[in-house]
Amino acid sequence: MSGADLTEARFDRARLQRVDFQRANLTRASLDRASLRGANLSNANLARASFSAADLQGASLGGADLSDANLSGASLRYARMASAKLRGANLERADLFGADLRGVDLTGADLRGARFEKANLEGANLTGAQLEKTTFRGANLQACTGCPAPAAR
Repeated sequence: MSGADLTEARFDRARLQRVDFQRANLTRASLDRASLRGANLSNANLARASFSAADLQGASLGGADLSDANLSGASLRYARMASAKLRGANLERADLFGADLRGVDLTGADLRGARFEKANLEGANLTGAQLEKTTFRGANLQACTGCPAPAAR
């Protein structure tokens, strides 16, 4: 599936563990409640795709474009997402425990109720993001723009 054009494809509830979607075009694709544990989505175009309640635990999403994507309620525990673009993405109630989010662009993202415990957000940009009830306990927020002050975590 590497490099495939899967624009608007429907993979709801599919079992796609360790699948290689590297550099694939999944613009506006639907992967709601899909299991993508350990999948490789590096440098993929996932703009406006829906991953609502999907299992992306340990997935590789480095350099992926997830602009305006729906990741509400998704499990992204230990996901590798360095330098991913998540501008305007919906990560409401997403679990990003231990995720690598170095240099991620979360400008204007909905992060309400998301869990970033022990995540690495070094150099991330959260400018304009909605942060109500978001947890950052033990997260690395070094050089993070728009991140909450230490007392607010």
